[in-house]
Amino acid sequence: MNINTIQWQDGKVVLIDQTKLPLEEKYLEITDYRILAEGIKDLKVRGAPAIGIAGAFGVCLGANEIDTENYQQFKNRLNAIIDELAGTRPTAVNLFWALEKMRTVLNHAGSEDVAALRKKLLDEAFNIENEDRQTCRLMGKHGAELLKDGDTVLTHCNAGALATSDFGTALGVIYSARAAGKTIKVFADETRPLLQGARLTAWELMKSGIDVTLICDDMAASVMQKGLIDAVIVGADRIASNGDAANKIGTFNLAVLANYFHTPFYVVAPTSTIDSSLASGKDIPIEQRSAEEVTCGFGKRTAPEGVSVYNPAFDVTPDELITAIVTENGVSYPPYKF
Repeated sequence: MNINTIQWQDGKVVLIDQTKLPLEEKYLEITDYRILAEGIKDLKVRGAPAIGIAGAFGVCLGANEIDTENYQQFKNRLNAIIDELAGTRPTAVNLFWALEKMRTVLNHAGSEDVAALRKKLLDEAFNIENEDRQTCRLMGKHGAELLKDGDTVLTHCNAGALATSDFGTALGVIYSARAAGKTIKVFADETRPLLQGARLTAWELMKSGIDVTLICDDMAASVMQKGLIDAVIVGADRIASNGDAANKIGTFNLAVLANYFHTPFYVVAPTSTIDSSLASGKDIPIEQRSAEEVTCGFGKRTAPEGVSVYNPAFDVTPDELITAIVTENGVSYPPYKF
């Protein structure tokens, strides 16, 4: 994959603006952590692993903005910035995981030189980015073994290179399968209301030369009924200790359909997505998005003024509907216990 989703260059965070795709491949250069925080909220950068990396680099931007060499003042102000970054999106646990790693470096530094501490923080952010790259490759390798040559996969939202620092989680399985010599076709749900499947997954797979067919979300049952799907593969934004998995709204629908049509349903996510503190998916906080995403998608009103809107960004798939969960450590089957 030749997509630089997010990277650190010369004291700036450079990221592809995913709200502009597929019409424009525009890169943003960000030096202010507040602008990066808004970019996370506005989905300019999205995908659980990529959000975590963005959060880590956001801490580094904040550290560079703090104009003091007094360690205690620096520590207090940067802890507040970390809290601010943590408030951007509530569901993707990778963000909190990465921010806590950065906070640990900050709070265990003692009273050392602030310039040296800034370097330690940047080194940790690079470690988080590099760990994600390695994790993507391992997940892809493990997941590819679940697919046969000639399989057709259905996926939802975007869990590819645009959602990580490498080639993705769910889509990474497809890229790995192809690298192993397997021919894999993909059906991509459009993924309402923000069309991440249509705008991002279809664009990314076409750019990579993968055979992809775009469908509306409500066509999934029909294509499964026709026997066109051999497996459903999705990512996740948070997984509870029992295996319940939160992913983009509409994922639960696919899991129910896959169960009905006896089609394997796989979740692919790094262990940093697993929140062992939560007993089940009932405890996963679900982000509520603005009504305008549904009523005025992409600037055009498609619903009457004043209509009530319910717009959760995620739903939770119960563990009993998940055939297997793929992490960098391998393939786990039920009963899940993380």
